[in-house]
Amino acid sequence: MAPAFTASADMTRRAANANIAPGPRPSVLDTIGRTPIVRLNNIGPKHVALYAKLEAFNPMGSVKDRLALGVIEAAEQAGLLKPGQTVVEGSSGNTGIGLAMVCAQKGYPLVVVMAENFSIERRKLLRFLGAKVVLTPASEKGTGMLAKARELAETHGWFLTRQFENEANADVHSRTTAREILEDFAELGLDYWVTGFGTGGTLKGVSRVLKAESPQTTIVVAEPDNSQILASGIAQTRQADGSAAASHPSFRPHPMQGWSPDFIPKLTGDVVEAGLIDRMEPVSGAAAMQGAKDLASKEGIFAGITGGATLAAALRVAEAAEPGTRILAMIPDTGERYLSTPLFDGVPEDMTEAEQAISTSTPLCRFDVATVSPTAVLPLDAAPAATAFVEDTIGDPQQPVVMFALEWCEFCRSVRKLFAAAGIPFRSVDLDSGSFKAPASSTEIRKALFLLTGAPTIPQIFVGCELIGGATDAFDAFNCGALQTRLEKYGVPFDKDLKADAYSFLPKWLHPR
Repeated sequence: MAPAFTASADMTRRAANANIAPGPRPSVLDTIGRTPIVRLNNIGPKHVALYAKLEAFNPMGSVKDRLALGVIEAAEQAGLLKPGQTVVEGSSGNTGIGLAMVCAQKGYPLVVVMAENFSIERRKLLRFLGAKVVLTPASEKGTGMLAKARELAETHGWFLTRQFENEANADVHSRTTAREILEDFAELGLDYWVTGFGTGGTLKGVSRVLKAESPQTTIVVAEPDNSQILASGIAQTRQADGSAAASHPSFRPHPMQGWSPDFIPKLTGDVVEAGLIDRMEPVSGAAAMQGAKDLASKEGIFAGITGGATLAAALRVAEAAEPGTRILAMIPDTGERYLSTPLFDGVPEDMTEAEQAISTSTPLCRFDVATVSPTAVLPLDAAPAATAFVEDTIGDPQQPVVMFALEWCEFCRSVRKLFAAAGIPFRSVDLDSGSFKAPASSTEIRKALFLLTGAPTIPQIFVGCELIGGATDAFDAFNCGALQTRLEKYGVPFDKDLKADAYSFLPKWLHPR
């Protein structure tokens, strides 16, 4: 059991002042909470007032920022988390990302265990924030990733946050989220509060406060229509510490990442046992996707699949509600967490026919017409120092592979990625780098390159004084084996077992295939 919770001075200050007090904030942690509630004007029936609480306004883009700060500071206060101790948790992404922010600011190493089927961008965000990400097989579901997190904590003496059972998770929502809702609706009154559930922290923390202080508010909980573990009425088997002993028999895979894990969390179970839920609303995956798309295209609100699902449930409530009813939907995160999921299937990368028609309606900067800049002038000569620098660089026997490049050019970056994957040692002469030092300017060096190769573009790649060409020339040479032959000729090591299409190293928007 988690220890009884008492708010620290820092927690109390943040609850009172987050996003209100003027002036600089002591840290990013002081920007958590006080997320806005906005009226939805273009979605839903006109006889009701439909609102959304936008948790993406938290610094890491989700409601789980509140959880992360709450459980870490409660553990610090109780002496359960020591300075420099590693924190570990199993997470579908948002809790882990929130913890990564808090741990980075407070100086704790973090390990997040995540099932492999959650979106790629979540892994990258975690690693970018300094966390380690350990993946578990999708077949083991949420219970598998949590079992791995417990095992790691017990083996290494790490602090396990236990987000699904930790009372500090619910407490932070009682102290902040619930109070914000009550304050925003103090004059209007609130008839329905609609939410999904992940850990159950938001659900438990808010619902108990609303029941006590706004008893007229109906609590509506949504869950996937193909995975109705709460509505099934089947109890969750648990271990002694309250954690789930096994997957719930009614669980089925669904697209709402972060919602409805394959078990009923203890915090959610507490809400069920206390009778705080007034109504359940099943939501289909298709309705969730459409809800997210409608929020974006009709209201300018960028939300994820779970936000779309909550909206869909709120719309079901709105259909039969009395005129003047006020309904609040919790929108837990941002759509940026879902870029690699089916939510963005069908969103084109290239111009559509309508967009091409707009492009061709005026003469400038079109893909269907070759244009030449009237200011383009071919160089007649280059500074001797630039010519000597180019010749010395490509003729250096100690570094036979040379790329004249631009630091932030996507084509140059793609060549670097290919060379790194193939283990090819090379020198990159980044002509636009602030640290670039040469006996001549980068402009003169580009003139010297043009006079040598006849090519005005960058990158230009050489192996043993021989020009390979630009990025696509290098990709073609790699794919047909000519580059490898050239490398062997000059004794340059490379990974002979690498099997890859060189063009796969290009960003998708640059891929010609």
